[in-house]
Amino acid sequence: MRSRGSYKIANRQRAFEEVLHPALRGELRIQRILDSLRSEIADGGAQSLRIRRILSGPREIFRLEIELPELGYQRTTLLDRDTLDELLAADELEHLRDF
Repeated sequence: MRSRGSYKIANRQRAFEEVLHPALRGELRIQRILDSLRSEIADGGAQSLRIRRILSGPREIFRLEIELPELGYQRTTLLDRDTLDELLAADELEHLRDF
């Protein structure tokens, strides 16, 4: 018997992902994270966003911080250069390309 509150909520869109190749599952997860970041940045505005390069070699790694003080919310995500470029390639985030 399971204890209270330990029930997993099944996501119908992701239910089939268990049978996919791990590399493909990883790509789908990255796309979900990027979609979530895009929506938070577009809704929250650029004033709550900070992008810093924290590692330059052997790969460039950037720290992306989104802060919404009115909600008591802060999200920190580490991204490599290619993923950050993909995130900022969206039309609604075009003005942030000069970081």
